[in-house]
Amino acid sequence: MIAELSGDRIVYLSVPQSLRRDYGDFVVDPSIPLPVELPAGAVQLDAEKLSWEMILSGMIKVVAREPDGEDADYYRKFVLAVKPDILGEFSEAAILKARNGDYHMALEILHALRGLFPDSGAVLLNEALVLEEEADSYERAGREEDYEKASDAAFAAWKHILSTDNPLPDAYFNAGFFFMKRGNFAKAKECFSDYLSTGEDTRKRNKASAIVKEIDSRELDDSVFKEAFDYIRLGEEDKGILKARDFLERHPGVWNGWFVLGWGLRRLERWADASAAFRKAAELGGTGADIHNELAICQMELGELPEARKSLTIALREEPENIKVMSNLGIVALRMGRKDEAASFFRTVLEFEPSDPVARSYLESAGTL
Repeated sequence: MIAELSGDRIVYLSVPQSLRRDYGDFVVDPSIPLPVELPAGAVQLDAEKLSWEMILSGMIKVVAREPDGEDADYYRKFVLAVKPDILGEFSEAAILKARNGDYHMALEILHALRGLFPDSGAVLLNEALVLEEEADSYERAGREEDYEKASDAAFAAWKHILSTDNPLPDAYFNAGFFFMKRGNFAKAKECFSDYLSTGEDTRKRNKASAIVKEIDSRELDDSVFKEAFDYIRLGEEDKGILKARDFLERHPGVWNGWFVLGWGLRRLERWADASAAFRKAAELGGTGADIHNELAICQMELGELPEARKSLTIALREEPENIKVMSNLGIVALRMGRKDEAASFFRTVLEFEPSDPVARSYLESAGTL
């Protein structure tokens, strides 16, 4: 019998005589057929070419697609009996794929591990981290639609982890940073506080403690601040700006408030007002490439090209692999008539993101791609 599982061709076989033996404490049940993945392009199984890889791959994919299937527990035990180190091996493979930018394959591997280890907090943590890293890569590339989709998926993953019984301490620690990036400082504070109650790593405890104190001192867990951030993120800039101004009336020395205000004003193309807000955020000690990149966008629209170039240089120094900053440096160079410099920036962008539309369009039109 052949079954199609999300594009994977699986054939179920009676257990070959050669496999009918015990593997440690695991006893093979000949009455339960084995799912075997057919090689690419094959329409039927060549018994002489049957391999452990095909058998394990079939069982792993069946368990991943049907984690509560009738024979799922049996297949899990079978895989672990034959390949006891699979959790570590697959986890390392997934992390390597993510580092190389192959997020789809990394998530496929982790999905398989979730099928094999449904109660593993480490697998859930790695999945959330990969989703978050994927979202960050889209944000750096300026792919806002892809970023929102991946960020929402990461949010769902973190929400699921935090709803489980006894999440790993590192889940609290990493989730705290995720919620900070989304402007939800109240939730971030809760996560870091939970880490302080469960985690033992001294370096991480010191970091978590410092962040909790900063959130408290700046009152970033203020509900008005979160409302401002959320309104702007959802495209209701006018409401967000009003909330940001409300927050700043009470906390004028908090640079985060000025940044959110500038973000809303920039999205409404109020370049001069946004520029002033971003400069204020920087004066108050704001850190990160986003402040200077956003400021540069406003300066470009105001015709302040040398100033924009300076702001982007600062941003690139803070985040050397930020594709948005590189692309904007290319645009500034182009507007300043520095075509060779612009081409150099755009080529660097394509090294990180081969499909970047701005860089590709310019280099194609210039005949230098």
